[in-house]
Amino acid sequence: MTYVDVKIKVPDGMLKYLKPHDKKAELERNALLLYPYINNRIISHGKAAEILGISKYDLIELYDNMGFAYLSMDISEAEDEVEEWDKLKRAMV
Repeated sequence: MTYVDVKIKVPDGMLKYLKPHDKKAELERNALLLYPYINNRIISHGKAAEILGISKYDLIELYDNMGFAYLSMDISEAEDEVEEWDKLKRAMV
């Protein structure tokens, strides 16, 4: 994987937090930089994982450990989806 240096403008109080102390912290920082693009559906989890050089499963687990859910549906939305799927299956028979 090729790395590049990027210059970004941040408040001076952030500087010490943007210098990761190990590879795990660096991966978490980079994953957090990509998360808004996933959340806004600009890129997929798979594409973000590819950019980071890890598997999609590992990225999902990393986000989960940071408190970001893979699925954005609440339980009632998931139940509605299952109900719609059941209706479609019955209609096909």
